[in-house]
Amino acid sequence: MSAPAVTARLLRPLRPRDPLEQGRVASELELLTDLCFVVAVAQAALALHHGLVGGHAGPAVLGYAMAFFAIWWAWLNFSWFSSAYDNDDVVFRLLTILQILGVLTLAAGIATFAAGMDEGEGRFGLIIVGYVIMRVGLVLQWLRAARNDPDRRATCLRYALGIVVVQLGWIAFYPASHVEALVVPLFALLVVCELCVPAWAERRGETTWHPHHIAERYGLFFIIVLGETILSSTLAVQEAFTGETEHPLAVASVTLGGVLIVFGLWWLYFSRDAAEVRERARRDGTHVQYLFGFGHYFIYAAAAAVGAGLAARTEHVADPRDEHLDLVTSAAVTVPIAVLLVAMWVVHLRLHDASWRTGLPFFGAAAIVLAGTPLAFSELLAGAVIAALVIVETRLADAAPPLHEHAGEPAGDGA
Repeated sequence: MSAPAVTARLLRPLRPRDPLEQGRVASELELLTDLCFVVAVAQAALALHHGLVGGHAGPAVLGYAMAFFAIWWAWLNFSWFSSAYDNDDVVFRLLTILQILGVLTLAAGIATFAAGMDEGEGRFGLIIVGYVIMRVGLVLQWLRAARNDPDRRATCLRYALGIVVVQLGWIAFYPASHVEALVVPLFALLVVCELCVPAWAERRGETTWHPHHIAERYGLFFIIVLGETILSSTLAVQEAFTGETEHPLAVASVTLGGVLIVFGLWWLYFSRDAAEVRERARRDGTHVQYLFGFGHYFIYAAAAAVGAGLAARTEHVADPRDEHLDLVTSAAVTVPIAVLLVAMWVVHLRLHDASWRTGLPFFGAAAIVLAGTPLAFSELLAGAVIAALVIVETRLADAAPPLHEHAGEPAGDGA
């Protein structure tokens, strides 16, 4: 093989991908990256599960929300950059692997962080180290893109600069995190700074993200998060029956409810084609992508929390030693379901049909699920409600006109 051919495989110009490219799908490297991210998701869900059954619901939920933001934000940055600039050369692969190492480092630090939250102190050290590793790889990618994409050079440089500045803020956050009163406000401030970087950078010119690719990436990650929910629930049921529970009916109720919940949520999410909305947003120059992109935090975090809640619920009903945990573990299932249903409509399905005809069933289902929290078989009720919602939403989706017939209408931002 000639030297120029070898060089071309090692190092290609990192130019923008065609947003109209036919047949664009997730690459094998992206799928591998998602599997590594799900390790971090599993660690966060496990920490939430242990916190709930250990009587530390408040710190556990707060710690979970913070840890999941770190996971989700790293995944989001990688996914949108790859949609715009993935050239699959050796350097791109190596820098992606570097980011994967950062993800695994972050995942390794979640257990320690969660234990610290239970004790009222922040232990962000290993998570921040993982973030630094990830950010090094991402910044180098943006600098490569700035060099090879002159039309968006300013945008790429803004991304690189914004990421570096905010990352310095996270490093400075570490010593401050030892002061309990500063943890939440400083964390919230840095989250706002993170969210501002894409909006600031894209003002100099939008990156060429691929609508069908982005829709597929988001859908695949939702499936992976649901897979983690299935795994945690299965392990909990296995442990309950291995321990020869005296309450098999209660465990069976959680199991059946969990099956209806997980598969119902999957059905609802994919009841409408997200790629159509993404295509319209790209074509019309709207900013729906920010609602869709950022709002998925609530969808993913709630979906993973459902798994932690089902696991905690199974553990409790199999051996109900603490009556106080009955309401806690029930709420650990019903509250994230309600959040997920509302978020799914606001962030995703509303962009197809913003009328209350589709909104009321989702809000009504969320209200019924929440109202059933004190009931003995709340998870079974939740599963039945979601199954009914699937029937309603399927009929509405089938009756809806094709989205392209309303191409000139607003994309639903102000609805």
